[in-house]
Amino acid sequence: MSYALLFPGQGSQKPGMLDSLAQEFPIVRETFAAASERLDYDLWHLVANGSAQELKRTSVTQPAMLSAGVAIWRVWREQGAPPPAWLAGHSLGEYTALVCAEVLEFEAAVELVAMRGRLMQEAVPSGEGAMLAIIGLPAAEVEELCRREAEGTVLEPANFNAPDQVVIAGAAAAVRRAAKAAVAARARAVPLALSVPAHCSLLRPAAARFREHLERLPFGAPRIPVLRNIDACPHATAGGAAIREALLRQFYSPVRWVQSLRALLEQGVQSALECGPGRVLEGLCRRLGKPLPTWPMDSPGALRRALERTAA
Repeated sequence: MSYALLFPGQGSQKPGMLDSLAQEFPIVRETFAAASERLDYDLWHLVANGSAQELKRTSVTQPAMLSAGVAIWRVWREQGAPPPAWLAGHSLGEYTALVCAEVLEFEAAVELVAMRGRLMQEAVPSGEGAMLAIIGLPAAEVEELCRREAEGTVLEPANFNAPDQVVIAGAAAAVRRAAKAAVAARARAVPLALSVPAHCSLLRPAAARFREHLERLPFGAPRIPVLRNIDACPHATAGGAAIREALLRQFYSPVRWVQSLRALLEQGVQSALECGPGRVLEGLCRRLGKPLPTWPMDSPGALRRALERTAA
C-alpha cells in the first residue's frame, strides 16, 4: 500500500503529549534529550510538566513539535515499517518532514525552528496580530472577505486547510471585522490560540532576518519526496538554495494543504499516517471530500494499528 506521513504544526501540541509512547519506546526520550542539549533547557520536562500556556509560546512550540514528530518517526522506523512514498508537513511540520527525509540534521533543525519561533514572535507585538479559522465558506469567498475587510491593513488567507475551512491572519482589528462578516455570512468563525499571525505579509521582515540562519546550514537531497507548503510541489532533489527559498516564502505565504492532499492522491497515495501528537490532520483529511484514510501514531496502541494497516 502506498502511504504518506503527515506532520502537524502548531496547534497540535498539548502538555503530556507522547507520554505513553515514551514509556514504551526509549527513543522518544532520547530524541527530546538531544533537542534539550541543543536548546540548553529541558524540553521534555516542559512538555511533560509545563502548562498549556508555556507550551503555546511559539519559540517553545516549534522545537517541541519538531521533536515530537521526529521521535514518532524514529519509533516507526525501529518497528521495521515499510518506508512511506511521500512526506508532507503542515506549516512547521514541513521542517519535521525535511528532517525525516534527511535534508536537515535533527539537532540543527531544533535550533533553527526555535530561532524561527523567536523571529516570528518579535515580528508582530503581542496583541497586534491574530488568526481566525473560517468554517463553512469556500476559499474564494474567504479571499474576497479578506480584501473587503482589510481596510488598508494586512488580512490574508494563511492556511487553506479544507475546501470549507480557511484560516486567515493579519492585523487584529481586521481579523475581528472578518469574524463578524463571516458570522453574518452564516459561517463559523473560530479564533486560534496562536501567539503570532503566521503565513501573512506581517512576517516578511522576520523572513528577511531568518535568511542568514538558513544559509548557515547544509541541506541534503530528500531521501523521500517532500511536498512544499507554498505550492504543493516536491522540494528540489539537489542543492539547498531552492529549499531555502521555499522555506523563506513559507513565512509569509499561505499553507496550501488542500492542494497538497490532492497532490498526494494524484501520486497514487492510498492512506496517510499522522506523525505527531493529536488528530488535527486526520480531521482535515476527512473534510477533503475524497477518500484519504488517515490514522494517528501518538500512542502505543495507535502505532500498532498503523503498523497493521500499512502491512495489509
